[in-house]
Amino acid sequence: MPLYNILVVDDEKEIQDAIEIYLTNENMHIIKANNGLEALRALEENDIHLIILDIMMPQLDGIKTAFKVRESKNTPILMLSAKTEDTDKILGLHVGADDYMGKPFNPLELVARVKSQLRRYTTFGNYVARENEIAVRGLILNKDTRNVSVDGEEVRLTATEFKILELLMANRGCVFSIEDIYEKVWKEPYLNAENTVAVHVRRIREKIEINPRDPKYLKVVWGIGYKIEK
Repeated sequence: MPLYNILVVDDEKEIQDAIEIYLTNENMHIIKANNGLEALRALEENDIHLIILDIMMPQLDGIKTAFKVRESKNTPILMLSAKTEDTDKILGLHVGADDYMGKPFNPLELVARVKSQLRRYTTFGNYVARENEIAVRGLILNKDTRNVSVDGEEVRLTATEFKILELLMANRGCVFSIEDIYEKVWKEPYLNAENTVAVHVRRIREKIEINPRDPKYLKVVWGIGYKIEK
């Protein structure tokens, strides 16, 4: 399942299709709009995580569209323009765009900038978790799709690892003993299963932490158990 919905607003089909190819390969779902009016409707009808917005478009241009979006939403906006004048860039950023790229653009740079904006969106608290999600800064767990991502990058967990992480994230800040974790996840009495739990926790850390020895999310409380930091 795609982790993010990206709204691509451009009246050039070739641009839309090229962006779709590169971002779909990064496990993102693309929603297309040909002008600002279609973009505003798409925002109302879909859960959009980032907008790629061209400036020069018919009916409602990118500048006016960004201004309307910012009246009610803080969704990241990456603006595109075939023009090279600094006035376009300054005006776009002034009305609320988060980043700007000129056309033609390097597709790999576009992908990198999209990922960067998504990381900021999740890491610094702008991301609003949906009803079926639990979010702790850049760590997001989707209870329906069973997906987990860290700073926009998908993390693959086993079924048991997912259950442990879901337990801790749903009760972030609370400390769970090894016995508590075992009985809630394995659904059977705890009988000297300390190593079993420890091994699973270590594997989760290796997957979600940049430095498992200095964890950002999954913390050990010595002599007691584990918790997810608030």
